[in-house]
Amino acid sequence: MNRRPRLRNGTNAAKVRLVLMSDTHGKHRDVEVPDGDLLIHAGDFTYFNGSTFAIRDFNDWLGELPHRSKVVVPGNHDSGFIDPAYRELITKAILLVNEGTITEGLKIWGSPVTPNDWGAFGPETAEERECLFSRIPEDTDVLITHGPPRGILDGASQQKRPQGCDQVLAAVRRLRPQLHVFGHIHEQYGVFRSPSTLFVNAALAGPEYPVIRRPIGLDLQLRRIQ
Repeated sequence: MNRRPRLRNGTNAAKVRLVLMSDTHGKHRDVEVPDGDLLIHAGDFTYFNGSTFAIRDFNDWLGELPHRSKVVVPGNHDSGFIDPAYRELITKAILLVNEGTITEGLKIWGSPVTPNDWGAFGPETAEERECLFSRIPEDTDVLITHGPPRGILDGASQQKRPQGCDQVLAAVRRLRPQLHVFGHIHEQYGVFRSPSTLFVNAALAGPEYPVIRRPIGLDLQLRRIQ
């Protein structure tokens, strides 16, 4: 899907308003969602898959939102989406499982793969993840992964080591996308900016899984006008 971006602030530079969230764990209807052009959910929209009823309700909720485009990546709690039949339940958004899309003038690539995620979605070894992420197109504007890159918004108080993925970090350093969106580590909700990439941990749930935060909204200037 390729939509025409809108011009903002009366300038010739096209910007897209993004609304970013992750880790709602079945509490999506508790989220106060701001308006925007493109909604991104970076995974864990269920609590250990829930039921197909809960997934259908999430899909219905997506359809009720006013955003022109929506992109969703599953998380480790959404491991049922390994089955292609589950993926057919999401009809109101673009669902990405180790693949890309173009929408709102942005080239987006999304993956649910995280280390130590109970085997969900594979690949399980560092070598397999490196091979997977090496296939991400070089001109990717927005990277969505459920888990964070190693060392960036990935610390968890009950874990001695950073929880992020070395292979994701290597991919971001190679690709230099404008934006990298993720979640998974609830404690690290927030934003970090490097010289080339804006990193957003958009996890809305707290340690005990209620939604305690708001989606993050930002304007992203397009590199190219489609």
